[in-house]
Amino acid sequence: MGPVIHALRNCPDLEPIVLVTGQHRQQLDMMLEVFDLKADADLGVMTERQSLADLTARIVPASAEAIRRLKPDYLLIHGDTLTTFAVALAAFFEGVPIAHVEAGLRSHDLGQPFPEEANRRLTDVLTDLDLPPTPRARDNLLAEGKSAERMVVTGNTVVDAVRYFSDRVAPPPSLPEGPLIGITLHRRENLPVLADLAGAIADVARAHPEITFVYPVHFNPAVREAVWPALSDLPNVVLDDPWDYPALLALLGRSMLFITDSGGIQEEGATLGVPVVVLRNVTERPEGVEVGILTLAGTDPDRVRDLLLRLLGDDERLRAKRSAPNPYGDGRASERVVQAVAWRLGLAERPQDWRPDA
Repeated sequence: MGPVIHALRNCPDLEPIVLVTGQHRQQLDMMLEVFDLKADADLGVMTERQSLADLTARIVPASAEAIRRLKPDYLLIHGDTLTTFAVALAAFFEGVPIAHVEAGLRSHDLGQPFPEEANRRLTDVLTDLDLPPTPRARDNLLAEGKSAERMVVTGNTVVDAVRYFSDRVAPPPSLPEGPLIGITLHRRENLPVLADLAGAIADVARAHPEITFVYPVHFNPAVREAVWPALSDLPNVVLDDPWDYPALLALLGRSMLFITDSGGIQEEGATLGVPVVVLRNVTERPEGVEVGILTLAGTDPDRVRDLLLRLLGDDERLRAKRSAPNPYGDGRASERVVQAVAWRLGLAERPQDWRPDA
């Protein structure tokens, strides 16, 4: 949402108010700093190892109170976090119309990713305006009965974010020379197998001592407890705290391959032309799989190990993946988001839908 907020600031008819719940506090603070943003309201509702039910029970009333105090004319929410759904629900209760950036992504499996698939589906029931990033996401919404008259295909704002930092990214000093593979793994549904997946990656690292594996590890204690024992003693594996966004983009851009269960990195890898191996059983971003930049590996450790070893032994296949087109956007999604909101408020014409082949 950083590029969207900057685009709103450049629109004379609209004034952005930034509300955060504090979810993923360390990463949130990093992102606010690198995008030069300050929250107008920070709910600070997070506690360590909280349950999803408890977090929902704190976000809804706290965000409803903030909405009453700030009196927004419109609410923009993004993606599929619990914050997204809970704040949208509070706005719905308060009678504030809602626009969903990145609407319509679907894995069609409520358990994967959990709880994100439910969060985004429930959010899209409440919206006044849907802003799907791709034609596939639009089609998902139409199949669910959403109105095409209140929908604009924008491209994904993550492409805007990557381009925003394209001339601001300097490799952090901890990036070693030579071939790199970047890693991020943290999804809730992967926690039961995360230690075994880390073991599979350790086997690949042992088989390729010439490659450095760089893993900024999520602050979630359950993630750290799963991955540290398997990877910390290997000389060609670098484990670190989470990096800020420019540093992570630098790692992604330098990587010959990236291993992740993240959603955003699938799109960022496609934007930078970096092949991404997705350690999930389903993805709500199938466009990247179809063009070849993404490889859906599943979560079986033996299959993941074998797939990674095969990829690293096939330079021609890796080169073909790097040349795949980016199906996620053109870097102007934030402009379309702002124009679409202005359109719903009666201040502008409806923007044209983005098309990958345009």
